[in-house]
Amino acid sequence: MRLFKQTSYSKTVVILLSLAVLSLLIQGCGTGAQSGSGDATGTALSQAIAGTATAEQADTSNAGSLATAEAEATRQSQDISATQTAQLADRDEQQLATATVAAPIVAELPTYGLDASSGKVGWIHDPLTLEISGYQQMTFGNDFMNITAKDFVLAADVTWDTQYGDSGCGFMFRSNGDQQKPDGYMLIASRFANGRVVFMALADGEFANLRHFYPKEADRSFEWQNGTTNRITIVARDNILEVYTNMVKIGEIDTTQPPKQPILPPKPQPPLDQMDQNAKQIYEDQLAQYEDIVQQSQTNFQVAKTNFEAGKAVFSDGFISMLALTQGGQTTCKFDKAWLWLLEP
Repeated sequence: MRLFKQTSYSKTVVILLSLAVLSLLIQGCGTGAQSGSGDATGTALSQAIAGTATAEQADTSNAGSLATAEAEATRQSQDISATQTAQLADRDEQQLATATVAAPIVAELPTYGLDASSGKVGWIHDPLTLEISGYQQMTFGNDFMNITAKDFVLAADVTWDTQYGDSGCGFMFRSNGDQQKPDGYMLIASRFANGRVVFMALADGEFANLRHFYPKEADRSFEWQNGTTNRITIVARDNILEVYTNMVKIGEIDTTQPPKQPILPPKPQPPLDQMDQNAKQIYEDQLAQYEDIVQQSQTNFQVAKTNFEAGKAVFSDGFISMLALTQGGQTTCKFDKAWLWLLEP
């Protein structure tokens, strides 16, 4: 049976104890004549002991430095890991937010024969109101004017309030951005003849192509009265433009083909009661507007034909904006749920 616990000592402690015992033995055996030599020996031993202690402290200090370096490396590694985790979480949140915002767009794309794999979101616009007054004036608006597009889907809910039948609301696209003499395409929906949509190409601010569509021929839900809302969409792929109102296709345009003679609606009908002065006045106003618009349409067609033949009518890409156009009086256009989807090859 062991009465004492076995204890282990470091190598350095054993050396120190051995040297101390040796020092005592030398001092005990020494004489007066040898006292100087003993002192020298003691001094040497003391220095050796001190040196050994210093080495022990150095070893301890080096070990401490290594531990500090290891701790710092561990901390930095943990910081990097935490940063990467936060970045991944932020990316996941952004992707989720983008997917959530884009969900209505992705849900609408199949109406136009497309799906989410066809491209990406160009922009999603906040509600926008454009107002313009005067004669043959227009104004533009877009918070993302730095984005240009070639092939795309452009859609918005458009609510209008116009005073003259051929004034309207729509889009300008594949434009060079010149507001004075623009090159580009325009699509304008107006209240004329219970609703008309006009496609125009502009070259140096002049007509260079022209098409007319009457939505109600295909889209029975189209509303032409002031204060009503219609969803207007353009799908642009190369030189082919598809036009939709309320998700119903109303026409297609090949921008490389020349303008066509405008399709004109029938004249307004006179009131049945010729003695009704109020009805008679309304009819005369409508007839005057009709004749003015017909004359203007014929003039625009001739200008467009000339400029198209001069090779000024085809544009491949450019800026996009919402648009309000007035032919007289005040025009107000409100755009809501507007977005741009960029088609990719």
